[in-house]
Amino acid sequence: MMLDRLAPAIFVVLWSTGWIVAKIAAAHADPLTFLSARHALAAVVFAGFVLVSKAQWPRTLKQGLHAFLSGILLHGLYLSGLWWAIGQGVPAGLSGVIAGLQPLLTAACAFLLLRERISRIQVAGLTLGFAGIAIAVSPQFAGVLQRGLTGLAVPVLINLIAMLSVTLGTLYQKRFLGDGDLRAIATLQYLGAFAVTAPLAHGLETGRFDWTVPAIAAMAWSVLGISMGAVGLLLYLIRRGQVSRAASLIYMMPPLVAIEAAVLFGEALTVPMVIGTVIVVTGVYLVNRKPNA
Repeated sequence: MMLDRLAPAIFVVLWSTGWIVAKIAAAHADPLTFLSARHALAAVVFAGFVLVSKAQWPRTLKQGLHAFLSGILLHGLYLSGLWWAIGQGVPAGLSGVIAGLQPLLTAACAFLLLRERISRIQVAGLTLGFAGIAIAVSPQFAGVLQRGLTGLAVPVLINLIAMLSVTLGTLYQKRFLGDGDLRAIATLQYLGAFAVTAPLAHGLETGRFDWTVPAIAAMAWSVLGISMGAVGLLLYLIRRGQVSRAASLIYMMPPLVAIEAAVLFGEALTVPMVIGTVIVVTGVYLVNRKPNA
């Protein structure tokens, strides 16, 4: 199918814009407040889409609860932990290395929990991908080691928990949500995410959102481009193929974000970033290539 061939590339591009949106939104809103509004709006839009298209809601309460819980893991705890940790000062280089652990964790857990077979070529690809991420962010990571992480122990731990959450959420999606309409499932997932982020935003933030054009534009793209477009494709990829293959696409994010930031914000592209990107692309190709290739 054409969608099967194009979905990975479209997903990578759409998902990578999340970091760009986060940088724009940070100047105009509290991060958890922004996420709460994003999750709520995404749930409303998806629900409307379900009603207009007459998609079928989960037939049982159990399936509905599975969708709700997967949303807590995939979107609620993951994004809340990641955005909060960066907001507390976790450097982008260190966060990038932590993000690079997710495909490796997913592949390992898929083998242990789902008995998903992973070839030696895929293992090599996953390892190359992580090595590429490490090389790409090495200048920032070296700076982190020199400056130390005084006072950042808790934020770094929260960042790690966020990565574990999205890993478990990916596996949970594959295990318990193998059928059912993805539009209805996504609606319930965003309700689950909102159930996590709204109390956290209320307890930790002041509710700042300045209602400027950039803030509203960032919210609109977050809901339509990322929450509906990118996440919808991610759920589709998880359902259609191995979770380790879908997760390996995460390796493409830091290099692509760096390129987008260079174009949009004038941030410099370093030699390690270019070399790391080439290695990452090679690793992702090995993980996702067809067995008979």
